[in-house]
Amino acid sequence: MNGSAISIRDLSKVYRSKGGSVKALDSVSLEIPAGTVFGLLGPNGAGKTTLIKVLTGISPMTGGEATVAGFDVRTDSLKVRARIGWVAAEVILDDDFSARENLWLQAKLQDLEDWEPRADVLLKYFDLDRRADDKVSGFSTGMRKKLEIALALLHQPAVIFMDEPTIGLDVNTRRMLWEIVTGVHKEFGVTVLLTTHYIEEAEALCDRVAIIDHGHIIAQGTPAELKARVKADIVRLDTDEALDVPRISAIPGVQEVRSEGNEWAIRTASAATLLPALLATIRTDSVRRITVEGPSLETVFLDLTGRRIGQEEPMRDVRKFYANMRRQVGG
Repeated sequence: MNGSAISIRDLSKVYRSKGGSVKALDSVSLEIPAGTVFGLLGPNGAGKTTLIKVLTGISPMTGGEATVAGFDVRTDSLKVRARIGWVAAEVILDDDFSARENLWLQAKLQDLEDWEPRADVLLKYFDLDRRADDKVSGFSTGMRKKLEIALALLHQPAVIFMDEPTIGLDVNTRRMLWEIVTGVHKEFGVTVLLTTHYIEEAEALCDRVAIIDHGHIIAQGTPAELKARVKADIVRLDTDEALDVPRISAIPGVQEVRSEGNEWAIRTASAATLLPALLATIRTDSVRRITVEGPSLETVFLDLTGRRIGQEEPMRDVRKFYANMRRQVGG
């Protein structure tokens, strides 16, 4: 596929109830090039999963237009579903089935014929071929994630949606999944739309990133382009006492002094220049910890919104949504 794998123009989504309405997506426009890993980065509740629901035809859009794999989401939803795969925030597998039986079930749901050779290729690629006939209930988290991705690839989709795929994983399993995402993208030539609220994940995996907040796309570009927007360092202090904000603000190069819970964040043109003057201004024995952050996607988000992306795990029931999605993707 050449050009754009996903094209979105002024897309909006409003949830209405007796108590009023909530605009979950507000005039979202994106062009996601084919053959790339595209990251949608934002805090919980920013609209990431809502966008996936709309693009997969699970939830109707309120306004705007979108195409996925060359087909209109509104008028050709069945053709879209036939050309997409997905990887859930939670692993949704049938534990009483073997790996091969899970692939068989996926083939049935999508009405695939001659699926066995493709399944054998995927099982071998993900190093699951020796466990193909074992029940999934005995698989490790990493093996289960591999099988989930194999299910998503079984019908040779053009686009794969990965919605917060590493939530709840330990560091080693998360890193393993990063390697898998990169490998799958290159080996099978699929476009990946990855949603995440992990800064390091977006930086490690994505060719391009869009930052979303409260249903708005507030910035997009390559990670390097986005970080180049922030021409400042953040010096963080954990102190026993409050800082003299006016006095620190008067230090040359200081752009902002902000309290963040038990920490103080000082935005400056140059941390190297600031630190000597800062340490001469404050009582150093009150400082428990001092850290310096250079430009990152975190500081981009902070620069644009005045907030940090929260790292809490979302408390949401996604099993019902993804079980429904798995069945509908097959048409």
